[in-house]
Amino acid sequence: MKVSYFPGCTLKTKAKVLDYYARKCAEVLGVTLEEIENWQCCGGVFTTSTDEVATKLSSVRALMNAKSKNQPLVSVCSACHNVLKQTNAQVKNVADFDRAVNNYIAPDEYHGETEVIHYLELLRDKIGFDKIKEKVVNPLTGRKIAAYYGCLLLRPGKVLAMDDVENPTIMEDFIRALGAEPVIYSFRNECCGGYIALESKQLAKEKSNRVIENAKGKGAEEIVTACPLCKYNLEKNGCADIPVVYLTELLAEALGVKE
Repeated sequence: MKVSYFPGCTLKTKAKVLDYYARKCAEVLGVTLEEIENWQCCGGVFTTSTDEVATKLSSVRALMNAKSKNQPLVSVCSACHNVLKQTNAQVKNVADFDRAVNNYIAPDEYHGETEVIHYLELLRDKIGFDKIKEKVVNPLTGRKIAAYYGCLLLRPGKVLAMDDVENPTIMEDFIRALGAEPVIYSFRNECCGGYIALESKQLAKEKSNRVIENAKGKGAEEIVTACPLCKYNLEKNGCADIPVVYLTELLAEALGVKE
């Protein structure tokens, strides 16, 4: 199986190892991540104003590239995924935005045809957690792992449509497929403070600590996240006295490809 792949800025700079493990694990699972040509930054955040088009055009280009190959577009970073999927939905559902975008990209056309999925959805919906379980060579038996969803992976729920916003299960099912025990806790889908760290490091620290302490209080021995910014913030601004790992690191360990 081949899919189009949007790595994003963070996984090409500060978090190269997370990108590396995403590719290696996909190979083991029979999937080729084809990095799209000449991609640019997704924009970092999705601006909600419908008359703001320019910052979304790099995402439109990525979506068009995947469409040209008739492939779904996969991202590993939850922030990139959020921007790509919201942009795609806006092109598809908001006539004025669709018109403005196509004025920019003429004579090409794009109207939201690409399927946009997160790496977790690739694992669950295209490969299947049962198949992943069969491929595990180093089961994470006995480890108590708390899934941290953060803000951007699930919201807005009607657009991202990955899981139940208030009671998600995709990451817990992922943890079970690797042989570990998922820990359910209250703050798994609350903000870590990543986007306010520059303005108020103290507030970011408080939010991160609240997530970590809540997970620890329910018995977690480590935390896994799907957002590079969340991982960074929990480690750097929080009291991360338990390991904070990225989903591709955990998967690579279980599949026996982690170096």
